[in-house]
Amino acid sequence: MKHRIINRREFLKVSAVGAAAAAVAGCAATPAQVAPAATAVAEKVAEGAPTVAAVATAVAEAPAAEAPAGADVTGKLEIFSWWTSGGEIEALEGLFKVMKERYPNVEIVNAAIAGGTSSGGDMKAVLQTRMMGGDPPESFQIHLGGELLVGSYVEAGLMEPLDTLYADEGWDKVFPPLLIEIASKDGKPWSVPVNIHRANVLWAADKPFADAGVEVPKTWDEFFVVAEKFKEMGIPAILIAENAAGFTAQVWETMLIALMGPEKFAGLFNGKTSWADEDITTGLQMLGKMLDYANPDYLATSWGDVNDLFVTGKAAMMIMGDWTPGVLWSKDFRDFTWQPAPGNTDIYQMLSDSFPLPKDVKNREAALGWLKVCGSKEGQDAFNPAKGSIPARTDADLSLYTDYHKWAIEHWKTDTIVPSLVHGAAAGLAFMTDFMNAVNVFASNKDVEAAKSALLTAATDAGYKTS
Repeated sequence: MKHRIINRREFLKVSAVGAAAAAVAGCAATPAQVAPAATAVAEKVAEGAPTVAAVATAVAEAPAAEAPAGADVTGKLEIFSWWTSGGEIEALEGLFKVMKERYPNVEIVNAAIAGGTSSGGDMKAVLQTRMMGGDPPESFQIHLGGELLVGSYVEAGLMEPLDTLYADEGWDKVFPPLLIEIASKDGKPWSVPVNIHRANVLWAADKPFADAGVEVPKTWDEFFVVAEKFKEMGIPAILIAENAAGFTAQVWETMLIALMGPEKFAGLFNGKTSWADEDITTGLQMLGKMLDYANPDYLATSWGDVNDLFVTGKAAMMIMGDWTPGVLWSKDFRDFTWQPAPGNTDIYQMLSDSFPLPKDVKNREAALGWLKVCGSKEGQDAFNPAKGSIPARTDADLSLYTDYHKWAIEHWKTDTIVPSLVHGAAAGLAFMTDFMNAVNVFASNKDVEAAKSALLTAATDAGYKTS
């Protein structure tokens, strides 16, 4: 059965955003031969999962392409990102390798900044200082959609539209229309998606489930039954990392999706669903109950910590996006399985990493070259196998990808698509931050009424429905 895809008008409330993106003119690019870096990655993909170290070695040792078209472009290319963990590093190196093949005389400056959450809080703070100070990097990682478009750099007039680049590269033929719509404001796309991540995935470690003799839960009712079993064994049922705002909020999003269903959840961002809805109250109560089965020190636990706890069998489950397998593979850990978060069957909560073009960069030609690589088949096939995400393009070489990737690609085609709020697809940065902070406080005090009040205030400020 093919499930309906919710389009951008239904799930994004964006102030000053025009209707759907205009069709991008121009001829489709002729599919290029897979670059040596991507071919080398393909040769290293093991059954079920790539060995990240082997992928990195393959990328480093792959021969350069002949007669690079960008040989006349010189100078520095500074790229901001928050990709500093296992899997992320190797994926980014895959993109850099393709960039060097095409633009061998460009010096790449990897300005990745660790810290904050997986949403790059520390990097974003440094980036904002640079952008507002008139010293932008050539490009930077940002989530596709509201994070860039609403109350941010586009509205501030600091970015270049990319409609001409999309037309020249033929991306309207290889990017799904939904992604182009999410990337667009006033009929023009503003960033280039390098991947598609799924946020609502439940990761289950094999050994704890085998020891408990229970099945991985498919609903939240089943979760609480299984969680009680793990509690009896002295094992946290689920990992939470809330030493900074964000982790619990992304888990709570999946609870709201389960309670509301995709239409009503999307309505929170298009004005059809009130933030005073009773499901918000029920969801907070469920979240408080779930936290009773989490690692007791979750308020002191970081995003990076949960991966180590998971690998060592000190907890049974975690709900995170599919950047997770890249990190686990980098630790040579494969004894896990995956499925949609409880109550999220046939619903794909999406986000996408992308790169835009700031105005007045020092090396515009190199910046344009970087964006071309990010949107290319070669670049995406060199990046996504180690990252865990699936390519934004529809013409990926599936021989490069793992069982997880193939599973995600099939679900992307058939599931109902909803946006991630915590990961920038559903709303602007201000509301996303307020939402994460409200849930962070709730994770500490479990005060339902206070959390409801904070969420209503944030929703009112953002112009969402609150009555």
